[in-house]
Amino acid sequence: MIITISGVPGSGKSTVAKMVARRLGFGHYSAGDFMRELAEKRGVSLLEISRLAEKDVSIDRELDDRTVKLGKKEDDFVMDSRLAYHFIPGSFKVFLTVDDGEAAKRIFSDIKGKKQGRRTERESTTLAATLAAVKKRRASEQQRYRKYYNLNPYALEQYDLVIDTTRETPESVVEKVVDAVKKSRSWC
Repeated sequence: MIITISGVPGSGKSTVAKMVARRLGFGHYSAGDFMRELAEKRGVSLLEISRLAEKDVSIDRELDDRTVKLGKKEDDFVMDSRLAYHFIPGSFKVFLTVDDGEAAKRIFSDIKGKKQGRRTERESTTLAATLAAVKKRRASEQQRYRKYYNLNPYALEQYDLVIDTTRETPESVVEKVVDAVKKSRSWC
């Protein structure tokens, strides 16, 4: 079984995906980690790599090809990715939402705590700047996905499960995901 977890920036996609994978004994992959690797290699921020991707389709194609290959080659994994639901259509699809203010607080807290993986979010020097960067990043992604794929990853009807994480702990979100997965027809 493959579980894809999508959502808005700061919703807890990566945290929840890692915890669900651990709980089920599955592997874990992250498109966000891959984008951060690309940003680091190019010496730019995460927001800057998103802006570059608006003009350079090869950035998204590289990520998408990796996702498609994983979906065909492997089983029993969880992937946090904005578009994995589309590239692995047989997956159990989860979408996490969060209030923009809470998203900014989470991301800024991770940056201040020097959480691994947040080094490329250079624009986030204050909470207000983090909130602005979150909104710009989401707009950039929506523009790219509409342009390249005619997709809106924020259209909730595409998902098997939608959870608002604003007032939830990661553990409670994981419980909801695992319960829904086990109740699904995909679970064997």
